[in-house]
Amino acid sequence: MAAASTQPARHGLKAPGLNVSIATAVNGYLRHVAVERGLAANTVAAYRRDLGIYTAWLAGEPGDTDAAPPRPITDLRAVTRHHVSAFVQYLGLRPESPLTAASIARILSTVRGFHRFLLGESLVETDVSHDSKPPKIALRLPKAISIEQVAALLAATDGDDVQRLRDKALLELLYATGARVSEVVDLNVDDVRLDDFDSVRLTGKGDKQRIVPVGSFARAAVSDYLVRARPTLSTRGRSTPALFLGVRGQRVSRQNAWLIIRAAAERAGLTVPVSPHTLRHSFATHLLAGGADVRVVQELLGHSSVATTQIYTLVTADTLRDMYTLSHPRAR
Repeated sequence: MAAASTQPARHGLKAPGLNVSIATAVNGYLRHVAVERGLAANTVAAYRRDLGIYTAWLAGEPGDTDAAPPRPITDLRAVTRHHVSAFVQYLGLRPESPLTAASIARILSTVRGFHRFLLGESLVETDVSHDSKPPKIALRLPKAISIEQVAALLAATDGDDVQRLRDKALLELLYATGARVSEVVDLNVDDVRLDDFDSVRLTGKGDKQRIVPVGSFARAAVSDYLVRARPTLSTRGRSTPALFLGVRGQRVSRQNAWLIIRAAAERAGLTVPVSPHTLRHSFATHLLAGGADVRVVQELLGHSSVATTQIYTLVTADTLRDMYTLSHPRAR
């Protein structure tokens, strides 16, 4: 066993080289991702749930004795790569509720981050999760609707009453920026700069901010809402800097935004499912189909990796292939 280090404790842990309980190590890791990496509260909560599943398995709590470790593990230094592999298998086979490949991959990502942290803190000598591989995830292409369907959806919000003016501004802004619904409902009035820069400041995952341009249709809709509707809505509740307000003067929630879009889709007579994320997918797909560079779309969407954005190029490629097959005289 390595000699105890004299360097001060970090993340509420004991000095490196000394054994700590699994619960203490988990809490140290969660503090690390929350404070030093600045991850959002929802992300930290998801990490906590994932590690709860992992540590319960290590403790031998699963009801199926074949799925649990041979004996309860209380010392992190006793965990081996075989344990991590067995845990991944357990997630896909557990009798109470087998998980999908995507869920297994997410939990394994959390477990690998935890073990990297343990190694970095000198609480273990090796990263036993390094070689663990997640199951292959079936590729699911984003669901985008056509430009004509988007136009019909937006037209369904036409009207002069305060709610229609708000709904028009909300949907136009979602499609104009490709923002996540949480990013739009979290907007404050000061985040919108229509007079000088025609842009909005969005705050994405990990509190990362980005400036996204706004086109003429969204600019006009948001301006109309700010002048003709928001002042009326703001008198119905407590003072708030929120851009989009509900009928009682409160900030519009994600659930409210979903209901607004669903109602507009019904009025438009759309037969395909439409959600806030549908507008985000459509934004990216339509930009790429129009010739936008994938790295530009990456920045606009707030993706940390261009690989995340490139899935939309598959949608565009399918569309181009269909058009070629239908129109080229020697394509068939």
